[in-house]
Amino acid sequence: MIREVPGTFANALVMGVRQAIDVDRARVQHDGYRKMLEDAGYEVTVLPGDSTCPDSPFIEDAAVVLDNFAILTRPGAPERQPEVPPVAEALSGLMPTVEIKAPGTLDGGDVLRMGRTFFVGRSTRTNDAGIAQFAELASTDGMRVIATPLNGVLHLKTAVLGLDDETILIASEFTDPRVFIGYRLVEKPPDEVTSSALRLHNGRVVVTANTPLTMSAVAAAGFEVDWIDVTEFQKADGGLTCLSLLFPHT
Repeated sequence: MIREVPGTFANALVMGVRQAIDVDRARVQHDGYRKMLEDAGYEVTVLPGDSTCPDSPFIEDAAVVLDNFAILTRPGAPERQPEVPPVAEALSGLMPTVEIKAPGTLDGGDVLRMGRTFFVGRSTRTNDAGIAQFAELASTDGMRVIATPLNGVLHLKTAVLGLDDETILIASEFTDPRVFIGYRLVEKPPDEVTSSALRLHNGRVVVTANTPLTMSAVAAAGFEVDWIDVTEFQKADGGLTCLSLLFPHT
């Protein structure tokens, strides 16, 4: 499931210095992202964008899909909370949904699934109440949750990404690698600490096109690597996981 790019995307929230975003180019890149998913065998549902929600293409933040239901989030930026209802409506036709409630806040970008474990980043967008609610809800689907420290970046998945259920791509300066004991860690190159990757159900890993050292590191770890250009979304602190809700593949 993905969501179209609205004309207001240039006004998306940013954590640092704002760079000019080319909305037309973002839409071309978004089309390429959709084609990438379709070529990998995904059936892609496209939700309309919303001009009142510039960040709406970052659909990952609005929900977390588990095996048997979806958890609707409560984004930590109040202006992003209206992004959730359209996603909730679309998901309701596919599976049961439950929701994070006030005072909890949780962005989907702070939630990393590794097998039957979720790591949830404690960030400026996700608070302890949100993590506690998520853990209680996820436990009903047989999942365990580990609260994870985070500093210096917007979301956990800016710092930590799953390449498969045993391997993690990590920028250790933004979190504590000791949390991930038992996993194989692939360190991001120092000059590409905000690089992004997305694992597909066919086993391939897609990496941001402007991070060639990360591509090499992932390939050296034994993965088949593709690349895609999402530079306009990176200007808004986005990465490859942000742009879709992927469902467990059967």
